[in-house]
Amino acid sequence: MSKAIEAKQVVVAEIAGKLKESKSTIVVDYRGLTVGEATELRKQLREAGIEFKVYKNTLTRRAAEEAEMAELNEYLTGPNAIAFSNEDVVAPAKVLNDFAKKHEALEIKAGIIEGKLVSVEEVKAIAELPSREGLLSMLLSVLQAPIRNLALAAKAVADQKEEQGA
Repeated sequence: MSKAIEAKQVVVAEIAGKLKESKSTIVVDYRGLTVGEATELRKQLREAGIEFKVYKNTLTRRAAEEAEMAELNEYLTGPNAIAFSNEDVVAPAKVLNDFAKKHEALEIKAGIIEGKLVSVEEVKAIAELPSREGLLSMLLSVLQAPIRNLALAAKAVADQKEEQGA
């Protein structure tokens, strides 16, 4: 085999591995972004622990088929970039959606969340969710409410008895 074919096979295997491993994968069309805007987007994604890569569509299509995610292929037209996140499901959608609101040139095409293809609307809905830390703090607040109410009721009873005894 020629070296070019071997190199392409390595890239296809790399993409397929990333598609399988990532919890959240978002495909975007970056046409129209200036170099400065693209650099800013890459910086924001890197800070959130998200890998952002541009691959040839033909190689990405083969990788999607290899990763058993062939339904993604219909969105792989034109210049695309792909954001992969192995830790946080919400982070890529949130960063890309916020950036797309400020820069109309960035267009979210589709995503794969935990192995399931999702539409642009679903990606945007996921982006509106609070972060993991926000959800955990909401849960903690809900769990603390009954104890807090019990403590307030006990204090009210104690204050009332103190007033009656005085």
